[in-house]
Amino acid sequence: MKAYVIVYRESPVRDPAAMEVYSRTNRENAATFMNEHGIKPLSIYGRVEALEGPAPDGVNLLEFPSMAAAKAWYESEAYQSVLALRQGAADWRITIVEGL
Repeated sequence: MKAYVIVYRESPVRDPAAMEVYSRTNRENAATFMNEHGIKPLSIYGRVEALEGPAPDGVNLLEFPSMAAAKAWYESEAYQSVLALRQGAADWRITIVEGL
């Protein structure tokens, strides 16, 4: 069953240099992430319109073949090696939701 990782950036970026390194490294690893974890980006910082509650500063929506694949990507050495850069650059909320 497919799973979706929803990444909410809850604040503006406060460390653009760290965010640039994080983003560049993820772009460099994109083919590996797709091959090893089946990741499929569906939306990367597209336009956001809040229907209820405050709008996040940015949203990413990533599709995975399963919850296990999503967790394996998040826990992978390649992703964990840059995670602290993202976490220090802004405030975030990340969820994994199982599809139908």
